[in-house]
Amino acid sequence: MKTNSASRWPWLAVISITVTLLCWTALFRTADAQRSGQPGKPNILFILADDLGYADVGFTGGQEIKTPNLDKLAAAGARLDQFYVQPVCSPTRAALMTGRYPMRHGLQVGVVRPWAQYGLPLAERTLAQALKEAGYATAICGKWHLGHFQRAYLPTARGFDHQYGHYNGAIDYFTHERDGGFDWHRDDQASHDEGYSTHLLAREAVRLIREDGGRKPFFLYVPFNAVHAPHQVPEKYKQPYAQLREPRRTYAGMVAAMDEAVGQILAALDAQGLRRNTLIVFSSDNGGPQPGRVTDNGPLRAGKATLYEGGVRVAACAAWEGHIKPGTVVKEPLHMVDWYPTLLELAGAPLAQKLPLDGRDAWPTMAAGKPSPHEEILLNATPQTGAIRVGDWKLVLNGGDSDEVNDQASGRGKTAGRETVELFNLAADPYEKQNLADQQPGKVKELRARYDALAAQAVPPKLRPRSPDFKAPKVWGEP
Repeated sequence: MKTNSASRWPWLAVISITVTLLCWTALFRTADAQRSGQPGKPNILFILADDLGYADVGFTGGQEIKTPNLDKLAAAGARLDQFYVQPVCSPTRAALMTGRYPMRHGLQVGVVRPWAQYGLPLAERTLAQALKEAGYATAICGKWHLGHFQRAYLPTARGFDHQYGHYNGAIDYFTHERDGGFDWHRDDQASHDEGYSTHLLAREAVRLIREDGGRKPFFLYVPFNAVHAPHQVPEKYKQPYAQLREPRRTYAGMVAAMDEAVGQILAALDAQGLRRNTLIVFSSDNGGPQPGRVTDNGPLRAGKATLYEGGVRVAACAAWEGHIKPGTVVKEPLHMVDWYPTLLELAGAPLAQKLPLDGRDAWPTMAAGKPSPHEEILLNATPQTGAIRVGDWKLVLNGGDSDEVNDQASGRGKTAGRETVELFNLAADPYEKQNLADQQPGKVKELRARYDALAAQAVPPKLRPRSPDFKAPKVWGEP
């Protein structure tokens, strides 16, 4: 039977109208989801500063050093007012990469030294591995600091598609050397790119965004070695800070150079139209060292390598256009371990794994003003020192001030052999000036019981040094 061509037109019209309605329905549902704050799968840009003072950025109230790009980022989203990390570098990075307290890795004491015979245990599932399994492109531009004595410990073996930067801390910013060995790599092979490390890391991050951004969701991790010692920066960055004494003048220039680098990375996102679908996180890895001489931790007590607020509470913020309200201030306590489950939830990656998490999904706290997901936060547990926060209360065991430097980083201290106990109510005394341990023995007992239960789960610290006859290789990471 022949069908009249004219008789087909009504059916074609019906099909066309139906398809159009379905498309509009999908668009309206997407718009509704955006309006309700329901996040889609975002790109993730995670920027980590090294040894940044709490008050050395404008968004925490600092005025001496200008950080316009970081201040603008914080204003566009949420300032994390009570965000905790570990007292020193490697443990904080381990917490981020696993969502587990470093005392579970044996990384709770000190940092991974050049050619130390250990690293982040291979049994740990890293954030990069989990996001890669969820379909993300993954890259690290910066300092790894989680082990490099075997290739199995290098970033490209731990979930990163691309690596650029260095393995150790405290490298020379211009020569890229540490202890006589060259430490600059691309995809875990020696790279001889010349230039100031902060500039090189920003340039590589910008390149990745321009060339690969938008192809698939990405996790771009940018752990700057700035502003860690040695204090080095091109002269032009120091010129606006001539009124400051050294070494703070050079340090101020380093902060300014890092802020400029952050601005370049954010501009690349904007140029590619990726800002709206990118969650951007900024944090320091620990508090500033030598407060008052080099860094400024504001009114917070002490600094890097201690368990007081100046050592473990850091400048941090998060922004995601359309999902985190601009100008938000999150006063609930959160910890670096929380980013692991939070990011996996947002990415649609499974949280189920063999090793249990300490981190909690903090998205409702940041985006919807919900209470902290934690009943307690373990700030650290070593054989000689420790601290825990429960609500507004904080217990510190064998703390030691930065002026005394009881060397929490090495686990040795002037208080070794005799225990000191300090209890603070951070709501009433955020700067830890009044020890209430003698006045509140019941509260000490309560927090101590919680601390002891967690500390009992700690594995022994990994402290295997390199051999006494060790000679630095020409290139770090290549025996």
